[in-house]
Amino acid sequence: MHRLLNTLRPYAWGSTTAIAELLGREPSGGPEAELWIGAHPDSPSQVHAGDQTQGTGLDSVIDGYPEAALGEASIEAFGARLPFLLKVLAADRPLSLQVHPTLEQARAGFAAEDAAGVSRSAPDRNYKDDNHKPEMIFALSRFEALCGFRSAADAAARFEELTALLVGQGAAEVTEQVAELLRDPDEEEALRGAFARLIAGGGQVRAAVGAAAAAIIAARADDPGLRTVAALAQDYADDPGVLVSLLLNRVTLEPGQALALGAGNVHAYLSGLGIEVMASSDNVLRGGLTTKHVDVAELLKTVRFASLPVPFLTAVESGLGQEIYRPPFDEFQLQRIRVAPQTGEDSREPVPVAQAGAAVVLVVEGSLTLDTPKGDLLLGRGESAFIPAVEAPALAHAGDDGVVAFAVTTNLGGDLG
Repeated sequence: MHRLLNTLRPYAWGSTTAIAELLGREPSGGPEAELWIGAHPDSPSQVHAGDQTQGTGLDSVIDGYPEAALGEASIEAFGARLPFLLKVLAADRPLSLQVHPTLEQARAGFAAEDAAGVSRSAPDRNYKDDNHKPEMIFALSRFEALCGFRSAADAAARFEELTALLVGQGAAEVTEQVAELLRDPDEEEALRGAFARLIAGGGQVRAAVGAAAAAIIAARADDPGLRTVAALAQDYADDPGVLVSLLLNRVTLEPGQALALGAGNVHAYLSGLGIEVMASSDNVLRGGLTTKHVDVAELLKTVRFASLPVPFLTAVESGLGQEIYRPPFDEFQLQRIRVAPQTGEDSREPVPVAQAGAAVVLVVEGSLTLDTPKGDLLLGRGESAFIPAVEAPALAHAGDDGVVAFAVTTNLGGDLG
């Protein structure tokens, strides 16, 4: 096993306190948006021995013994790389409106940009790697998000309500146009037409954002979607993504709830603290709520234009006391390990770490000892570890203070005990 030292990403939208408070350390003084735990080449975790960092990235460690680190099944399915990435995400402000490509789209887009000579670090590059990026978010606090298209009829009703608030203003022309597009009897065409009309922007749409926000505030509208428009406009006063939000499901996750997001699902995380797990990729196509590059043509090829129910993900309880969140993706699953503090003399059974190939573990409360056939490793609050495939099975023994921890492994099935 390897104790890990992980990289914080200081994006401007990040909380200055939430990750530090979760992991039991002092804040850095700046925004702390994401803590990356894994072997992604942009910010690989560092293997850690005692009080000293060895200076070796987890990706390099895995490269040195891939079969033992990952397992044959994982290598056959995903190649000789860790297929997942675990993040702690803390949003004080909205993230960009975004979508992720399918594996086929990522491979084709990455190859095309390479062939065209687009630098892999260029700000206008769409595809940073050749992998897809399905993901899930598990809420640690109340977590607000936009996720997937609501029905065209429901979206049309929102735009009709907004049009009524804008009577006599030029912005009403935009919102009425969008409402009319959403009345197309073909649901896919309705959503595509409305999304394309807004995302293309232009002066008329940009002006409508500010006018809509002002009208919503003046009317004290109580619809959650309309209130979201007004809130987003405070940070993005002329961004088309503000009005695109009315096309999407407005979701509030309570702590312990989770979502699974596949390719083509337009989404934006608005606020909250959560555990995010994804395939190991950084491919993001943005559609708004950002100052970064937006490629409208590529975006329209990537978005899935279908109304979707909110993709909640519920835990599966195994006969071994495991609480496992299994999304419909092969690259990862998430296990929450929870053991209450010791209250008497009775011993407590350890919880098996679900492991199909390699696994990573992060402790957020209390402490645990990972026990494998090759040795033990004590982890306290805020500490994390990599468990190679060759060291399975691993048992998590909770300390007297109990534990809450998260473990990620592949979702390739089989006996995970």
